[in-house]
Amino acid sequence: DLIHKFTSKLVKANSLIVVGKIKSTSFTSSKLAKSVYDAGWFDIKRQLDYKCANAGCHYIEVNEAYSTQTCSCCGSRQDSPKGRSGLGITVWFCRSCKTTHNRDVNGAKNILAVGL
Repeated sequence: DLIHKFTSKLVKANSLIVVGKIKSTSFTSSKLAKSVYDAGWFDIKRQLDYKCANAGCHYIEVNEAYSTQTCSCCGSRQDSPKGRSGLGITVWFCRSCKTTHNRDVNGAKNILAVGL
């Protein structure tokens, strides 16, 4: 019920929804498996897909590779955190354009840019 309400609210409030192609199977073999299954990613994407089709809202899935590592301002990847060790770094500074980024917000901006 919560997922239905959440996805309905998203579709009503937006004319375009862009999400990264998350392959949850790559997470389910790790210690994150329970959290991945609890999150219901597949069901959220499935509901967004059919609700957008019925509401006239555009729904796009894009490749999210390097979306958190690429600077959303200048496109540089030189100074971004990389690899599994970099996952704990939530804020990073791009020396190329002198911008500070929140990793999640930066990734969302890059995913939206690819979708647009």
